[in-house]
Amino acid sequence: MNNMNIRIPFVDLNFQHQPIQAKLQQAIQSVLDVGDFVLGQALKDFEVAFAQASGTKYGIGVASGTDAIALGLQACNIGVDDEVIVPANTFVATLIGVLRAGAKPIIVDCDAETALIDLEAAAKVITPQTKAIIPVHLYGQMVSPLQLLEFADIHKLLIFEDAAQAHLAQRDGYRAGSVGIAAAFSFYPSKNLGAFGDGGMLLTADPDVAEKMLRLRNYGASYKYYHTEPGTNSRLDTLQAAVLLEKLPHLPKWNSDRLTIAQEYDTQLASLASRGIIPIHNQSGDGHVYHLYVVKIDESNGIERSLLQEKLTAAGIQSGIHYPIPCHLQPAFTNLGYKIGDFPHAEKQAKEILSLPMYPGLSRSQVKEVVAVIASTLSEQQELLVVSY
Repeated sequence: MNNMNIRIPFVDLNFQHQPIQAKLQQAIQSVLDVGDFVLGQALKDFEVAFAQASGTKYGIGVASGTDAIALGLQACNIGVDDEVIVPANTFVATLIGVLRAGAKPIIVDCDAETALIDLEAAAKVITPQTKAIIPVHLYGQMVSPLQLLEFADIHKLLIFEDAAQAHLAQRDGYRAGSVGIAAAFSFYPSKNLGAFGDGGMLLTADPDVAEKMLRLRNYGASYKYYHTEPGTNSRLDTLQAAVLLEKLPHLPKWNSDRLTIAQEYDTQLASLASRGIIPIHNQSGDGHVYHLYVVKIDESNGIERSLLQEKLTAAGIQSGIHYPIPCHLQPAFTNLGYKIGDFPHAEKQAKEILSLPMYPGLSRSQVKEVVAVIASTLSEQQELLVVSY
């Protein structure tokens, strides 16, 4: 679809950036004036601020969310011969991070209603080699911290959170990033808190993990030209940190706006539940930060997701699918030995889910318009189904 025809984009960052544009430019200029482009003061300030906002002690900025996982696992001493439990319905970066750390990802299914990792399924795959579990706080909703902590205590596993979609999410009295030994975040531009390019961070309350992570991101150096381990070059640029530091105070309001928009979607879509449109279940209440608003489309009701997407596109409305192929069916991971049918909930959701426009600034009338197109398409398809009989 030509950008000129997009009336309701999937993501629109202008609402965030325009009101604070002058301050963002000033933040960037301040870095240019000082010239501390790598490991500069704005990075240090942002690391402290984001860790405090997330309810933990240490933040270590890195080049991407993927690096936050890969290096973070290494900082937690997870590597060769270790197994790490991951959900099937996550972005591939979760598995790539495990593999880059030298460990083996052990995939499990998700819950049918929340799309979050199924802890009962996870309990069944634990072996003497299992060292950690990565709960993915998917779409902006946390996996229950209380259930995770109990699970980890029973099975003697580390909790390493993938919080790439859950900036400042809350549940059970915890914030995303404060539950496990460490947590990985992404600051990809479209995230709830996004940079002007790639970026990531590891959060931890463990000083040893923090110290090792500081070394790993900077060539394994304890101090300049003294390298204690084979690290890499993965540092969050000072310019990006300055942008993120300026945006961070606005994040609670942006998250609140997302929740309000999600609640409007819930209200508008309620009448379509009996016709096969079911939002992913929110078990977190106001703690859900709705990085994405995702619905399931029950094709047994005569609905075709592809046609629905076509109708939305024709109306100038963008949508997405997160994610269309579960990790265990990706060609990159065939060597793990999984096959079709291993994780039925994840596979079913991959065929059913659809992400609707979601960003701060999306208006109530725009939500109504999105839902109106969905309702109209359902009526057309279901009428055709009746006629065919």
